[in-house]
Amino acid sequence: MADNMSDAYAAIHADFHWQVPDEFSWAEACCSRWARDTPDATAILYDSDHGAPVRHSFGQLQRAANRLSNALQRQGVQRGDRVAIVLPQRFETAVAHIAINQLGAVAMPLSMLFGPEALAFRLQDSAAVLVIADEAAAPGLRGLRLECPQLRQMIVVGGSASGCGGAAEPGEICWLQAMQAEDARFVAAKTMADEAAVLIYTSGTTGPPKGALIPQRALIGNLTGFVASQNWFGFDPAALERGTQAVFWTPADWAWTGGLMDALLPTLYFGRPILATQGRFAPEKAFELMQAHGVTHAFLFPTALKAMMKAVPEPSTRYQLKLQAIMSAGEAVGDAVFNYCQQQMGVTVNEMFGQTEINYVVGNCSLLWPARPGSMGRAYPGHRVAVIDDDGQICRPGEVGDVAVHRRDVQGHPDPVFFLGYWGKPDATAAKFTGDPLDSWCRTGDLAQMDAEGYLWYRGRSDDMFKAAGYRIGPGEIENCLLKHAAVANAAVVPKPDAERGALVKAYVVLALGHQGTPELVAQLQAHVRGQLAPYEYPKEIEFIEALPMTTTGKVQRRVLRLQEEARAAAR
Repeated sequence: MADNMSDAYAAIHADFHWQVPDEFSWAEACCSRWARDTPDATAILYDSDHGAPVRHSFGQLQRAANRLSNALQRQGVQRGDRVAIVLPQRFETAVAHIAINQLGAVAMPLSMLFGPEALAFRLQDSAAVLVIADEAAAPGLRGLRLECPQLRQMIVVGGSASGCGGAAEPGEICWLQAMQAEDARFVAAKTMADEAAVLIYTSGTTGPPKGALIPQRALIGNLTGFVASQNWFGFDPAALERGTQAVFWTPADWAWTGGLMDALLPTLYFGRPILATQGRFAPEKAFELMQAHGVTHAFLFPTALKAMMKAVPEPSTRYQLKLQAIMSAGEAVGDAVFNYCQQQMGVTVNEMFGQTEINYVVGNCSLLWPARPGSMGRAYPGHRVAVIDDDGQICRPGEVGDVAVHRRDVQGHPDPVFFLGYWGKPDATAAKFTGDPLDSWCRTGDLAQMDAEGYLWYRGRSDDMFKAAGYRIGPGEIENCLLKHAAVANAAVVPKPDAERGALVKAYVVLALGHQGTPELVAQLQAHVRGQLAPYEYPKEIEFIEALPMTTTGKVQRRVLRLQEEARAAAR
């Protein structure tokens, strides 16, 4: 069986060819064509704790997007303008993405978890001209208007007095009122495949976050990985024979690459429904949702799967699930979770690897080739992946090097998955690549070994970024936030190994003169970061230190602190 799967893997790669048209738009591919052909088919299935689930069809999605495109155009949004989206998983989030794309503008999704400092930086750096925000996020955004003079307008989604029930604040429009005033018809702009579609900010490792500019064609580059990691997403013969309707769900925020590019957009691309939910993740609730809505395909972080395994050791005795595939990414799944998914959920979890700049490039497909517990998987069709050394040479099997993706696939054709560059940072963009611009490797910054069969085995980061509980953490932004506190003279953030979350955010802090390292100060610093950045970024542990290890050129040696934490964990 394994040999047959290996043969299938080789054959798929050998026969695969990218087909990227000159013109391409997410709006057309993910909505408009389905609104014409199957207007009544479900696009978004919204489930909340406040009422019965609501189904929104592709026809409804298109009409709402047309109204919003007209409203945005009325507000002066033009082709190429950045429009921020601060919304949770809900119908309006999908509407916003389709509407912005139809204008040829650039969507900039921002997490509801972001604090004022994180929001302000991204809005200022991108020069966003308008923001579409949930009413829960609106108060925080109002306080940033003076810091972001280019931000002309805010559209508030919600039903409170601050949104639609009362008089609007200056520079604000209620979503419902804006939509009701517009025509449900709109002629979408024709966009080229190489045009920018979305600006997604990555966490900074040694400085501020960088905005990765993603082109329209990148969605095409994501599709092979999506289909493979989802065991052909309901298109395999067994699923077709059962007549099962594919239904997708992920608790991942649609503001992140994982929620947007790995879930929302590819699901809509294939004309299938995606389940939208809100609120904190809860293991039992996850099982209940998947049972109630007949979820067949899912993207679940290893942290979520671990919580589900502990809370519900034998789900088959309590729930009737229809799962055909689970994709997992963010950190290693591990043997225990891998076996749990197989034995208790009836699905072999497919691990996946990618990053915002070059997403969905490596992973498994248990339907067509054997998954190996602990492995990142193999290159998905259409992507040429290798482990390279510092000189850009391909490493031999078993050697540790930098995971890299080539601009051209195994056929020699351009790979559409690549980002256009970092917003306003040409030097950082150039540093991402090794070799001739048209014939180069893009370094991921992740270290791994590749075995003789092409499976990759993760060995850590080549820089200081790390993942905690499935979230990608950049030390630079947290350190900068800590330094703004009067008690902090210097700070370094590193991961502390943790069995449950993979890692915890830990900060080493050098105190300013006249301050004492007390439990009360620890709580103050944690609250300071939590209030300015996202909740998952605040340091769960703070250790006060007289001086940080530094290089001769004055750079903090985070690696020394990281190795210290790993040694302590081993001793424990």
